[in-house]
Amino acid sequence: MKTFFGFALADSMFQGDCNIVRVESSSEWVKGVVDLGVESCLNPSHAATIAAMRSRFGIEVSIPETPPRVVLKTGDRMIIMGVRGLPRLTDRHEYTEEEIAKASFSFSVYTVYPFQP
Repeated sequence: MKTFFGFALADSMFQGDCNIVRVESSSEWVKGVVDLGVESCLNPSHAATIAAMRSRFGIEVSIPETPPRVVLKTGDRMIIMGVRGLPRLTDRHEYTEEEIAKASFSFSVYTVYPFQP
């Protein structure tokens, strides 16, 4: 079983038929899992969002030079951090503490199980 961490989920991550269970989780639980080790699926172009995650929750996930191609297999899980309320950065490269404080963050865990109709 592998645990991945990213900001988005894509259909191409799943091979063949499978069942997927999604549960919401707390930032504390996610931090504990991340501290044990996850495979990072973060995109270097999201450095400001990654910095906001570190600032707000103390969650430290490495940033690969290029995002890996992820294939989720039975037993694997993907932790996704969703963010709402952070503005698009067009003329700067970081969010202010005030912008981070106003944004809402959520964590979901997607686990892959064998297909059962």
